[in-house]
Amino acid sequence: MISVVALIPECEGAARDWARRLGLPLGGRETYQLQVGPDGLRLAWAGPDAPRPIRVDFTAGAAAHRRRFGGGNGQMIARAVGVASGIRPTVLDATAGLGGDAFALASLGCEVTLIERHPLIAVLLEDGLRRALDDSATAPVVTRMRLRRSDAIAAMRDWPDEAPQVVYLDPMFPRRGKSALAKKEMRLFRPLVGDDDDAPALLEAALSLASHRVVVKRPRHAAAIGGVAPGYALAGKSSRFDVYPKRSFGSKGRAPA
Repeated sequence: MISVVALIPECEGAARDWARRLGLPLGGRETYQLQVGPDGLRLAWAGPDAPRPIRVDFTAGAAAHRRRFGGGNGQMIARAVGVASGIRPTVLDATAGLGGDAFALASLGCEVTLIERHPLIAVLLEDGLRRALDDSATAPVVTRMRLRRSDAIAAMRDWPDEAPQVVYLDPMFPRRGKSALAKKEMRLFRPLVGDDDDAPALLEAALSLASHRVVVKRPRHAAAIGGVAPGYALAGKSSRFDVYPKRSFGSKGRAPA
């Protein structure tokens, strides 16, 4: 179903390396292709009426615009996570996806750990972070982002490091699009990744791990995960952030341990 394809002859060696690393066939006409080109990796669908390929690029497009003009501490995501003057919480984004929200928080100065469990999505994110390190504008941001390829629930239940102050969740749910993704991306993601039917367990693990709060991004009119009501919510036009507070942040720097 998935193969690795070199877009130009010069990328054949890199394609072989990726195929070996991921245990995928090289070449072929599978429905999904991890395409290796001079501008990095991209995920493509080879079916009829296929959407454009997906790649992670923090240096241009929507990510660059959000970094420059996203609204600073006044952004709804910043307020939900607890970013304020002198406060930059440590954040675990346990459903990283393509990393857009994690990049926004890192742009604001937060140290962000990203977890992505699907191997293909994780390598797209890894590739995007690597290329962003070569860009002078984005390198200071992505140095605050650390990627872990793991099942988030298992990782949070056996977290080896100091607990993050905030755990951020944006799970995929049945009959809706992942709010951080465009429709063209959803046509690739939904069949490949599926739904996060384990979202209640994800929330439970997050609440056990976070030292200060858990934030869940949801469609504006969707029910709370597992019927667990948040302490409060911040709602926008199409989405909202359910906030589950555990303790207050300090007045300066990171929240106190």
